[in-house]
Amino acid sequence: MKKAVAVLGLLTVLILVAYSQRAGIAARLLERGLMARMGADRVAELEDGLHLALCGAGGPMPAPRASGPCVAVIAGKQLFVVDVGTDSPRNLTRLGYQPGRLQGVFLTHFHSDHIDGLGELGTLRWAGGDSLTPLPVYGPPGVERVVDGFNAAYAQDFSYRHAHHGDLVTPLSAAGLQAFPFATPPMGERVLVYEAGGLTVEALAVDHSPVEPAVGYRFRYKGRSLLITGDTVKLANIEQFAQGVDLLVHEALAPNLVNMMHDTANKLGNEIMAKITHDILDYHATPVEAAETARDAGVGHLLYYHIVPPLVIPGQRALFLNGAEKIFPNYTIGEDGVSFTLPANSDEIRLTRKRI
Repeated sequence: MKKAVAVLGLLTVLILVAYSQRAGIAARLLERGLMARMGADRVAELEDGLHLALCGAGGPMPAPRASGPCVAVIAGKQLFVVDVGTDSPRNLTRLGYQPGRLQGVFLTHFHSDHIDGLGELGTLRWAGGDSLTPLPVYGPPGVERVVDGFNAAYAQDFSYRHAHHGDLVTPLSAAGLQAFPFATPPMGERVLVYEAGGLTVEALAVDHSPVEPAVGYRFRYKGRSLLITGDTVKLANIEQFAQGVDLLVHEALAPNLVNMMHDTANKLGNEIMAKITHDILDYHATPVEAAETARDAGVGHLLYYHIVPPLVIPGQRALFLNGAEKIFPNYTIGEDGVSFTLPANSDEIRLTRKRI
């Protein structure tokens, strides 16, 4: 009994001492955390190969683990992103990727949920790196208008930050974005968009009508390949150019779940949501259709992204797939932070992170 009292007394003293020193303890922990976070450079840590991380796994609807659509692709030491949805620039840094390393953005189309992070990403890259030129933004016709709009919106911010930080941090020559348009290829063809350091990026047409133009991108590096569809219906053109790729990143909307939302909106008399949930059914692929494309193209692995609607309750994933797992069993349902590594000149497909 006396021993127990003595131990309890000692623990009480230790807790009181720790509490009295809490500011100093917090400062030391914060210093270590800052060293780890500010010194993080995920690109430098990666082995040679083609790598992918979802900086945004969702669509336009808010979701706890699926930010606006964004796919980071790393080839060797080159870092790019495909689309820049809500909160995706911050997810990049949470994943350890420094925006200052970013060499370019590829846009699939100009729906707001695919471009609304562009201004923030450009600013983080400008003030967080040592580039002397603006962030390149590649896209089909119309990308010039998008880039001009963001640059106009951020023009005053450019002058404020340069006046405060000067050329060392924010050289005006590197402020904002620079458009690199390319012609949308016809069905059955692809167009070379970028080639350097062993990386080839090609664009292919997809069908997101009435949204035009809309494209997907195929990346190839040292014997490895991946294809990102962007928003689209099921399409023979995707199957054609996805033949044998290691990783197919395919958007997916679950009609059964969206129809449940539609029925609920009707019951509530919400005509606007009823209209939206009716309209979006006709220009997205379903999980089953994405699985069919993956199977017929003979891909190595299927990663679902641009998940609609958000998956927020237990059991909802089974409803989302709706049998797709039986059609193509090598799949992953995307969440923010899901990452894959495709080591150079091998056939290994390695899931390296399940979520942020």
